[in-house]
Amino acid sequence: MAKNSIYKYLISQNNRCSAIALIDPDVKNDIKLDSIIDTINYSNFDAIFVGGSIIMDNLFEKRLKYIKSKTNLPVILFPGSSAQVSKDADAILFLSLISGRNPQYLIEEHVKSAPEIYKIGIETIPTGYILLESGKKTSVEIVSKTQPIPLDKKDVILAHALAGQYLGNKLIYLEMGSGAKISINTDLVSYIKSKISIPLVIGGGINSIETAKLISSAGADFIVIGTLLENEQDKNKIKKICEIIHGK
Repeated sequence: MAKNSIYKYLISQNNRCSAIALIDPDVKNDIKLDSIIDTINYSNFDAIFVGGSIIMDNLFEKRLKYIKSKTNLPVILFPGSSAQVSKDADAILFLSLISGRNPQYLIEEHVKSAPEIYKIGIETIPTGYILLESGKKTSVEIVSKTQPIPLDKKDVILAHALAGQYLGNKLIYLEMGSGAKISINTDLVSYIKSKISIPLVIGGGINSIETAKLISSAGADFIVIGTLLENEQDKNKIKKICEIIHGK
C-alpha cells in the first residue's frame, strides 16, 4: 500500500462499519500468535492494530515484523508508549488520552516519539482516546494513572469528543478497555456520533455477534476486536462478527 494512504484507505471503507483486529504483541500471546493471525486473515478484517499497555520483554519489533509478514492487511501501531514506534508498520495512531489529565499521555509521550516518527517517515493518524468505565480496572487505567469516565456522563464524554475533534484529531476512539466486563451503551454511541463530524472508533467488551450488530447499527465507523481474538477458538464466530460489522 502506498505511503501516507492508510487514513484515506480507512475512511474509504466508511460507507459501512469497518472491523479492526487488535493484536497485543506481548509474550503472553506468543503461543497463539499464528492462530490469531490466521483467524484475522480468514475473517475479512479491514486492518490490524498492534500495541499494548505493557510489553513484558524487548521483542515488540520482532513480533511486529512477524505479524506484518503474515498478512496483506494494513498494520497500524496502537502504541501504549513512545517505545512502540517502528518503521515496520504502515501507520501509527498518534494517541492522546484526552479523558485523563496525566501529562505523560496528553503530550509527553508524543514529544518523545515525534523525532523517531519524523526520522522513519511513518504516517500518523491523530486520535483522541477516551477511556470509559467498564466494570473492571483495566490495564490502560492502571498504566496511565487516569480515571475512566462513567458511561452515564454522556455530556462529559461528548465534551471530550468535541474537544478532540476541535484539536484536529482525525479519529475519536471510545475505549472500554481490554477484557471489559460490559460493552458500550449503544445510545451513547448514537449520541456521540450525531454530534461529531469525524469517524468514531469503538473498542472493548465486544465479544458477541449481537453486541457487534448493535454497536455497528448505532453508528460506529470502526469496531475493534481484541480479547475475543485471543480467547475464541471458533474462527467462524469471528468471521460472522466481521460480517455483521460490515452490515452483511
